[in-house]
Amino acid sequence: MRFLGRIHDPLKQWKLSPMDLESRRRWEDYTRAKEIMLERTHIAEAPWWIVQAVDKKKARLNCIRHLLDQFEYSEIERPAVVLPERVRHADYSRNRVPSEIVVPEVY
Repeated sequence: MRFLGRIHDPLKQWKLSPMDLESRRRWEDYTRAKEIMLERTHIAEAPWWIVQAVDKKKARLNCIRHLLDQFEYSEIERPAVVLPERVRHADYSRNRVPSEIVVPEVY
């Protein structure tokens, strides 16, 4: 679906490279190599985790959640932060920022 979207959407066509087309042709070879790699290297001391990533946003959130679930953690008591008063000096005057170095505020 991603490749079709790139083929038909002029705004996304730049994302479609010759390597993408070649990798699609070799999909089974890559998948077979991945399966062999997992079979040979997945051990209890160093497990592999597969993230289903059809929906990229959900995949990232699921991955973060899964990684956090691998560790025990609890809230740490922290002392309250007291914001000190700002020190002002009568002999200081802030310089203007030159307009040519300011990024325009478009939004």
